[in-house]
Amino acid sequence: MSDQTNIDMATEASELPARSEQPASAESLPPAEEAQAAPCEAVSNPALTQQQFEELQAKAAKADEHWNRYVRASADLENFRKRAAREKQEAGRNAVESVLVKLVPVLDNFDVALAAAASSNGATIESFRTGVAMIGSQLKSALGEIGLEEIDAAGKVFDPNWHEAVSQQECPTTPEGQVLQQLRKGYKFRDRLLRPAGVIVARQPATAAGVVAN
Repeated sequence: MSDQTNIDMATEASELPARSEQPASAESLPPAEEAQAAPCEAVSNPALTQQQFEELQAKAAKADEHWNRYVRASADLENFRKRAAREKQEAGRNAVESVLVKLVPVLDNFDVALAAAASSNGATIESFRTGVAMIGSQLKSALGEIGLEEIDAAGKVFDPNWHEAVSQQECPTTPEGQVLQQLRKGYKFRDRLLRPAGVIVARQPATAAGVVAN
C-alpha cells in the first residue's frame, strides 16, 4: 500500500464522528424556563457609616426629648384647665355667698314688718310702713355694694342706650325728646345695662295742617 493511500484513509477516518459521541436527544435539553437566566438577587443596602449611625442616634434622642416635652406640656395644660375650672367655680360660690350675707338682714326686717302687720294695736300701719322703708333701704344698699345702680331718667333727655320709650305725649311746655315721666326704674351693673328705664317722652304738638292765614 502506497503512502498516498494511507494518508487518504487517515483523513476519512478523522472526518467520521466518534462512536462514543451520541447526538443529544430532546429529553436531555433543559426546558425553556430553566434555560432562562435566574433573576438577579436584590442588592442589600450598604452598611451605615459610623457617622451616619451617630447622626441617627442623635435624631432619635432629640425625638424622645421632644415627645417627653409634649407629654409634660399636655399634662400641665390639663392640670391648668382643671385648676381654672375649680377657681372659677369657687369664685362664683364666693360671689353668691357675699350677696346672700348682705341680703340676710333684709329677710330679718321682712319678718319684723310681717309681725308688725299682724299686731292689732293702733300703730300697726305706721310700724309696717317704717319696716317696709327699712327693708327697701337695706336692699338697695346691699345691691349697691355689689355694683347695682338705678337709672334715674325723670326730667332727663331721652337716651336710647339707657331708656325705653313706652309712649310719647304732646306737651308744649317740655322740650321735645325729654322724659316726661318714668314708669319703671332701670338698672345697670357696673356700666352694663340690666334693664332700661321705661319712660314717656315729650313731643311738641303737631301744627294744624291745611290752615292758611288770611
